[in-house]
Amino acid sequence: MWWRCPDATEFWTKIHEELEMGYEPEIILRLEIFLLTHVAGSPRRIQTAAEQIQYSVPEEMEKGSIVGNLAKDLGLSPGEIGNRNLHVLSLDKKQYFTVSAENGKLYVNDRIDREGICGETIVCLINFEVMAENPMHIFHVTVAIQDINDNTPHFLKEVIRLEPSESTLPEARFVLGHAEDPDVGMNSLQSYQLSSNQYFTLETRESEDGNKYAELVLSKQLDRESESSFHLSLLAVDGGKPAKTGTAKIWVNVIDANDNPPVFAQQLYKVSLKENAPKGSSVVQVKATDRDEGSYGQISYSFSNIAESANKMFLLDPKNGTIMVMETLDFEWKDKYTVTVEAKDGGGVVAHCNVEIKVVDENDNDPEIFLVSSSSPIPEDSASGTLVALLNVKDRDSGENGNIVCHVLSNLPFQIVSTSSNYYKLLTDGTLDREDTPEYNITITATDKGSPPLSTLKTILVQISDINDNPPAFEKPSYTAYVPENNPSGASIFRVKASDPDLDRNAQILYSIQRSNIEDLPISSYVSINSETGIIYAQRSFDYEQFREFQLQVKAQDGGSPPLSSNVTVKVFIVDQNDNSPQILYPSNKVEGLALFEMIPLSADADYLVTKVVAVDADSGHNAWLSYHLLQATEPGLFTIGHHTGEIRTSRTFLERDAVKQRVVILVKDNGHPSLSATVTLNMVFAENFQEALPEMKTQSISPDYQSDLQFYLVLALALISFLFLLTVILAILMKLRRSGNPKFLQCFAPVPHSSAAAIFPPNFEDGTLPYSYQLCLSSESRKNEFTFLTPNIQIADNILCGDKSGEPLTGNEGNKLESEVANMSMIHYSIPEETEKGYLVGNIAKDLKLEIKEFSHRGVRIFSSGRTQHFALNYESGHIYSTERIDREEICGWAEKCLLNFEIIVGDSMKVYGVRVEITDINDNAPKFHSEKMELKISESTPTGSIFPLYEAQDPDLGNNSLQGYKLSSNTYFSLNMETTVDGRQYAELLLEKPLDREEETDHNLVLTAYDGGIPVRTGTLQVHVIVLDANDNPPVFSQRIYEVRVKEDISIGTTVVILKATDMDEGINKELKYSLMKTTAKALQIFHLDSNTGEITLARNLDYEDCTQYEMEAQVHDGGELFDKSKVVIFVTDVNDNAPEVIITSVISSVPENSPPGTAIALLNVRDQDSADNAEVVCSVPSNLPFQLTKSYGSYYSLVTNRALDREQVTTYNITITATDYGTPSLSTSIIIPLLILDINDNPPLFPQSSYVSYLIENNQRGASVFSLKANDLDWEENSRIMYSIIKSQMVNFPLSYLLSINSETGIIYALTSFDYEQFREINILVKAQDGGSPPLSSNVSVTLFILDQNDNTPEILYPSVPTDGSSGVELAPHSSEPGYLVTKVVAVDADSGQNAWLSYQLLKATEPGLFSIGLHTGEIRTARFFLDKDALKQSLVVLVKDNGQPPLSASVTVTVILASSIPESLTDISNISAPADPQSDLNFYLVVAVAFVSCLFLIFLLVLLALRLRRWRNSQLCDSGSGKFSGVPVSQYVGISGVQAFLHSYCHDFSLTTDSQKSSFAFSKDTSSDILPSQQPCEIRDPFLTAEDTKSFNGDSANIQVSCLCQI
Repeated sequence: MWWRCPDATEFWTKIHEELEMGYEPEIILRLEIFLLTHVAGSPRRIQTAAEQIQYSVPEEMEKGSIVGNLAKDLGLSPGEIGNRNLHVLSLDKKQYFTVSAENGKLYVNDRIDREGICGETIVCLINFEVMAENPMHIFHVTVAIQDINDNTPHFLKEVIRLEPSESTLPEARFVLGHAEDPDVGMNSLQSYQLSSNQYFTLETRESEDGNKYAELVLSKQLDRESESSFHLSLLAVDGGKPAKTGTAKIWVNVIDANDNPPVFAQQLYKVSLKENAPKGSSVVQVKATDRDEGSYGQISYSFSNIAESANKMFLLDPKNGTIMVMETLDFEWKDKYTVTVEAKDGGGVVAHCNVEIKVVDENDNDPEIFLVSSSSPIPEDSASGTLVALLNVKDRDSGENGNIVCHVLSNLPFQIVSTSSNYYKLLTDGTLDREDTPEYNITITATDKGSPPLSTLKTILVQISDINDNPPAFEKPSYTAYVPENNPSGASIFRVKASDPDLDRNAQILYSIQRSNIEDLPISSYVSINSETGIIYAQRSFDYEQFREFQLQVKAQDGGSPPLSSNVTVKVFIVDQNDNSPQILYPSNKVEGLALFEMIPLSADADYLVTKVVAVDADSGHNAWLSYHLLQATEPGLFTIGHHTGEIRTSRTFLERDAVKQRVVILVKDNGHPSLSATVTLNMVFAENFQEALPEMKTQSISPDYQSDLQFYLVLALALISFLFLLTVILAILMKLRRSGNPKFLQCFAPVPHSSAAAIFPPNFEDGTLPYSYQLCLSSESRKNEFTFLTPNIQIADNILCGDKSGEPLTGNEGNKLESEVANMSMIHYSIPEETEKGYLVGNIAKDLKLEIKEFSHRGVRIFSSGRTQHFALNYESGHIYSTERIDREEICGWAEKCLLNFEIIVGDSMKVYGVRVEITDINDNAPKFHSEKMELKISESTPTGSIFPLYEAQDPDLGNNSLQGYKLSSNTYFSLNMETTVDGRQYAELLLEKPLDREEETDHNLVLTAYDGGIPVRTGTLQVHVIVLDANDNPPVFSQRIYEVRVKEDISIGTTVVILKATDMDEGINKELKYSLMKTTAKALQIFHLDSNTGEITLARNLDYEDCTQYEMEAQVHDGGELFDKSKVVIFVTDVNDNAPEVIITSVISSVPENSPPGTAIALLNVRDQDSADNAEVVCSVPSNLPFQLTKSYGSYYSLVTNRALDREQVTTYNITITATDYGTPSLSTSIIIPLLILDINDNPPLFPQSSYVSYLIENNQRGASVFSLKANDLDWEENSRIMYSIIKSQMVNFPLSYLLSINSETGIIYALTSFDYEQFREINILVKAQDGGSPPLSSNVSVTLFILDQNDNTPEILYPSVPTDGSSGVELAPHSSEPGYLVTKVVAVDADSGQNAWLSYQLLKATEPGLFSIGLHTGEIRTARFFLDKDALKQSLVVLVKDNGQPPLSASVTVTVILASSIPESLTDISNISAPADPQSDLNFYLVVAVAFVSCLFLIFLLVLLALRLRRWRNSQLCDSGSGKFSGVPVSQYVGISGVQAFLHSYCHDFSLTTDSQKSSFAFSKDTSSDILPSQQPCEIRDPFLTAEDTKSFNGDSANIQVSCLCQI
């Protein structure tokens, strides 16, 4: 139905006001009139202020039904519907309505059930919001749901059961409860109807809350004998059209009086129960019946006569008679229980029966393992079968459950062996290794043969003692250490670390240095090592220029016996420091007082190369990079010097005003920190020729050095060497002749045996002599001669070689083979009474075992008991066994007839075990005792005489006559004692009623029951029996209040007491027992509240919710044991607390915004609500103040999240915006939600380089396309905006296009060389690199890159003076005849286009007409006279000068200088004109003299070597013949020695030289491998003649011998 109301707001407000005042009927009537008077023919809507739209629809409309045209009601044109995007905001879990985006109509989206949505509320409204976009607007829509009669009345209980007593009087009322109908108005419940009967009528009543309920009224007296039950029908009818009904069945059961006692089905119940029966399991159910009805027929069960031990074990259900296990049974403690069960009906009448429970043994006891003896630790070299431990295993179970099998894990080197009885031996079963496993946790498993089998684990810790079987091991095979030069003496330079898996002393490591490769210095002079820590210390300050590396061999030795050791090599590299100043090689300042001049032509142009300063630095790396600076100059602007080359050039042409003589000071500085420098002064003379320059030069005299004539010394050397050679040959021949005549003459020339010291080499070792070490093996049986290299000699201790085994380690378990056995003899028995004092003598075990008293202590005799308590001890002085504490037989053995204590006597040294058994005899030390001193019996006054009542049974733990014998009862007129006997002979007492009871005459009786035993003296125990007489039910219960009203907060916890109902009853006993119940309430209230039927306490069963219901009303009833009752009303008001946190619902949100979004940009639309009321529902929203966002309230409970300042993605890329909604409750509650927001990037950051400029170095002559340098720029932007492209935009190379030299990878920034650079052409290149991102528009940044070209030795020296004439003439220099030694003839000037060491030039005199006449400066190139001129000297001297640089490999150039000896210029001109083309002299007297001296020297040296070899061979043979088999220690051989800065690498070789008597040829073969550690070996020297001939080997016969021979071989 559609309706429209212009004043709907006022109407609904009036409706709510009247609902609060309770005018429900008037509201329904006015609502019907309102609907009838406002019905229109077409669908209409209700529009109120504040853009609120209201509609009304009936419930249960089909899905898709039209509610209204929302777009039309909002005033939207058809064209605006699509653009405004109308949609319902989904704030609830269920959306009942939807809006069509096409036509703007509101449709039903889901089934609408008014009762499910609004419950019992009369006015049912559904509120929701509709949002329109472009622009955003929110409209509130309210839909009223009209009720239809779609629910039938239904009762909370479909079956109502009533049990009135047949003695109930007419007019008694029985509340039937009420039916529920969720409909409202006329569709709700209206009346009740009862089916016809003759005993009951129906009355309908209305409660204060308007609910109607029915009461059943008894109109006629009931008679159970004529009719015991009735079946009635109760009908509930609503007011709908058509009317709907609900039915409940009423079952009336009439109960009668209590006139029949309970009767058990059996008088004796017998049951067998397994001892492992779980707690709560049923043992047996006793069953008693009572012919009465109602409460008189309800039987309750209880134990009436039960022992204290049984009372702890069993629990009897008082309702169904089921006996359950309460504690764990133990067959080993007690195997049988007897109890008496009492059955009592509602009237107090009782009956009894006996229950016998027999406990059946189960496998419920795990085996027990006891460690009798153990040996720990044991050495790791223990033999297999070594005894580790002796064990005792027991099981308290019997039969197969007590048989045990033991084993250990198979992966352990141990086994367990059974000996006898319950004893086991644990033995080793394999090899032990402490380093692999230092200790074993041996788990021994003992498993019985029960079903299922049980097992026990016992872990024995066995530690393995260490033996020294592991040498120390270094962490690395070799170590490398770096030490800066000039280190302080004693500084730590490195640490080596070795580990030894052994233990204690065997793992204590001592370090020592064995040897080093520096042979000319002892080890202790440059390094030492801490023997404990392995720290290596420098004993001196190292110099990088002296030696750059050395290596040591470090030995690590443990402290075991015998000790073990291992070696490791440590290589130490010296790191260079800037400690050497540059050394200027040219021009040289070595000659004091001698000025340095350079001649420059007057016509020299600008950039003319005058000379080149050459300097070197003994350091390396950056410390050796040199730079040249012009420090001082006569004309500062006339000369320039290359910064890296040292080339001095003219910066302009020579002017007339310039001085002819110029003086410059050059500073050479290295690149170290701090830098070191040197200076040199040069004099420049401007002249066209040498004659013009002479006046400007100041000659300096040099002190002559007298030299002997070369030819004279050569002749003298030749004669001396020849004479020595001839004399040696003659002496050798004479010795040979004398030896052939007298062989014994050779003995005086026997060689001296080698000493053990290191080999000493001659001073001319650098000439090429190399030491060799051979091993010569001779065998008469060999047919092949072998010559092989030896391995390095090792010094071996004598005690190791002699084969003595005295140092072999002894196993730690020898002589300690433990054995154990259990004596096969009968058990030793003793008997003592219980309750003896501590120290009571049991027996003399020494006498019974036939052992001497003095043997007890050292043989390890002791008592072993597997129990927890040690009852006996052994006196080692007397051999007696005595008790250690008071012994109580009943505590130890319980009800067992025979009490025995078992233990073992162990003899430790022989591992023998003897069994001992002590019997404990009983005494009368316990009186009979009841488990309770008092007993209470409740007996109705209507109980007939002859009834029997069981009494508590007394217990006496003693045995025989000392146990319980009988009972006695105190005198009285009503009761007597009846004695009975159980099947097992046990007596118990029962109380017999002799006379009827009368409660009005006597309400209770006090009796005394006495139990006595048969001991001497007799002991007794008493029980106080209190008999209470019960009466009949003649008083109904009465509530203390007619109405209970209570107010509770909705947040009270579950279980809290809401209200306590209190009723009283004047009766006694069961008639006074009250039961409370709730009636006439809703099912929901029954779920929320719980009524304790016994105490009347109403507690909270479920959480309250003020928002769900504010008030609960119910009716409480109380019934006594006789079905009499009373009723009261309970009203519970629920008060609101702030228990609902605000809800924040996101209705619309965007996930990302660009970083340049302006302040005020909308991010999300939120709806905030709180289900509480009043201040608890007032909510305030906030966001963190440090975020660039704020919340603005838009409409109602809607908030907009907007930006409030600029965003920057580079600072924060994402925001997790926490929105907190807080209410005004006390305490306030809050809810937080997080909205993730991604900030989108815009291109607002240019690429940035980490440095402002870059410097790179490239070696000249590089390969084309080689990588030169790599640049990396960073862009804080994202994705395309951060993609960087690199390019070269500028270069200082004007004459060369940039594309010819360099290129850059646009993506990676790697710079590549497109050409091979020449240091002489380019020294450095400056380029500008641009990095540009991929944004729009793109951003970029630039960086400067300087590329320095490093020099290589690729230019030969260029000779500037004397220059080679172009006209075919030769350059001539003049020298006066009167020149003194040291006279400067001329100077060869050369330059090298390279720089650094590659430009260092050296000058050598390659050839000369008179070799001894002239000398040349090594670094200056100055040619000077070496002596005075002689008349025999030729006037024309030709000199060939070689100029060589210091590069690797060196490059050179040569020039020929002609010197004319003349006193005047005319003389020199004559000689110059007669100069012919220079001839190269092939033969000369000096040359032949030198050749002759060299030849004779070599021949003499070879002869000496051969002679020495023969002598050594014979000396060795004589030694072998004398000693049989000689043993020689090795001779250390130096590996390499540095001579004059040149390293001569020496290698020790080992060869095998085998000679046999039947061989016609002796062979001498070198091995392929050498023992060089650093450089590859050189080719061995060629041996022209064999060391031994066939004749020399004839004297060797017999066993082979090892000979070590040392020789020098000329290379």
